[in-house]
Amino acid sequence: MAAMVIAEHQQRGFFVENLLQCQLFFALCRCMIAGPHFQDTFVTNNQTLRRLRYAFDFNDSTMMKIFAHGGLEVTRAQISDWLKKDDDAAFVAIEDPALAMFLNGLIIEKRGRKDGPQPEPEQKLNHNIVFRKLKIALDLKDEDILSLLLLSDFRLSKHELSAFFRRPDHHHYRACQDQVLRNFIKGVQLKFRQDSED
Repeated sequence: MAAMVIAEHQQRGFFVENLLQCQLFFALCRCMIAGPHFQDTFVTNNQTLRRLRYAFDFNDSTMMKIFAHGGLEVTRAQISDWLKKDDDAAFVAIEDPALAMFLNGLIIEKRGRKDGPQPEPEQKLNHNIVFRKLKIALDLKDEDILSLLLLSDFRLSKHELSAFFRRPDHHHYRACQDQVLRNFIKGVQLKFRQDSED
């Protein structure tokens, strides 16, 4: 009887192990099928905020002002919690609308406030939206963006870049990948932060 129980558990363990391997296999297949247009989610809102703050060397007061430009009044404590590492006990995730208001505020900070109604913050962000807002804030042409990417040793064609800024329903639209956004922000850091050692 004991031998039968042990054999049954071994069979279940074998089944679970193989099931996990199959799930991993199919996940990898999905990534391969998606190819260069697969968008991962390793760049979180908090990472984006941290990297932008570092790239422009913004202090807390400037961060608060930029959020206010976008229509959100925040405290130093909120900014501190958003900027903490993900494994910090006091870490707080910044939601999409809050980051959207920061990016809208960054546009105003860099280019001034336009007359008339101000843009409403997006309730759902993706890399394409973040990328487009940064492009507007810095008043960048495609050639400028490609040059910033080259500072990070990341090469992209003009055709590939233009696909990120098309409407989502356009047949040439492509999702902006994690590595593109990350290397673009790194290029901004190398261009605009005076004490960057990279």
